[in-house]
Amino acid sequence: MDRQLKQLVNDAPDAILVSNQKGIINFWNSGAEHIFGYTADEAVGQLLDLIIPETLRSRHWEGYWRVMKSGETKYKTGLLSSPGICKDGTRVSLEFSMVLLRNEDGGIEGCASIMRDVTERWKKEKEMKERLSDCEAKLVEASSN
Repeated sequence: MDRQLKQLVNDAPDAILVSNQKGIINFWNSGAEHIFGYTADEAVGQLLDLIIPETLRSRHWEGYWRVMKSGETKYKTGLLSSPGICKDGTRVSLEFSMVLLRNEDGGIEGCASIMRDVTERWKKEKEMKERLSDCEAKLVEASSN
């Protein structure tokens, strides 16, 4: 089972990463390499800032420190959505879940995230909303004539 679990985590197409209490990346799978463009050797040992857009970092770290200190998160279930930044500077739209990692005494050691790139779906949804808005505007215009 250990071999299969390692294979699952390492080879999953979704990004799976683990960071410690200080926000330093300790694990980075092949899915993370594919999505973000950094190899595990490049990412492990770096701060999570590596994949967080600069404009969102202060908000991210406020929440991160609060969770690391309290051991509580309001995101226990469901998916979170956030943009990420890749090695080449492109932005990606992400959906992800988080798991708080605890030691034997129940203290927080860090967290793990499972992330999926939903950029293409987000673009299609945005395009459909724009089309719908255009159609509604045309209907309003036609009805006022």
